[in-house]
Amino acid sequence: MKLKICGLSKPDDVTTCIRNKVDYCGFILNFPKSHRFISLEDAKILTGLKKQNTKFVGVLVSPKENELEIFSKLNLDYFQLYGNYNNEQLIGIRRKYKKKIITTIQVKNKEDVENYKKVEEGSDIILWDSTGYQESLGWDFNWIKAVSTNKEKMIAGNITMEKLNDLINLANIVDVSGALETNKVKDIDKIKKFINRIEQINNEN
Repeated sequence: MKLKICGLSKPDDVTTCIRNKVDYCGFILNFPKSHRFISLEDAKILTGLKKQNTKFVGVLVSPKENELEIFSKLNLDYFQLYGNYNNEQLIGIRRKYKKKIITTIQVKNKEDVENYKKVEEGSDIILWDSTGYQESLGWDFNWIKAVSTNKEKMIAGNITMEKLNDLINLANIVDVSGALETNKVKDIDKIKKFINRIEQINNEN
């Protein structure tokens, strides 16, 4: 099981993730409604850190063309896209901006899970997330049991340490944010404990 920690906003948090070999670090780039949003200047600083084997992900909500252009200059490995896309659009973005694509499927009910079929070809990773942009809402992760794809599967939406054991066989990557915060600020102790728990589960399986 790989780990993505999202909504990072301080150098200490990012370097903690890198030192502890977190697979993906996510940055909220164009959604000011989120308390995890960072400015372009901060994004330049954070993505300028030596990331070793960690991948950097720019999280974008229905980005405009000029935003894709601006953010493509950052040291990002992936664009994580929220919005309505088809395969052709995703392939075009990937080709033009030289970024891998995480496409988000927002899940409110079981039927929503199947929407991955519309974006599968254009995605490197498919993320099933809740419908809450700036808050962590839960959904029934078991709904993705029936998904059959050769793309990596990522899940998000109110993931806590207690749920990890149940997720090991459901997804390749867990995407966590709120569970690692205290008073809406990333908590390094919580980050380290979460990383340790993931390592423990991986060693047991």
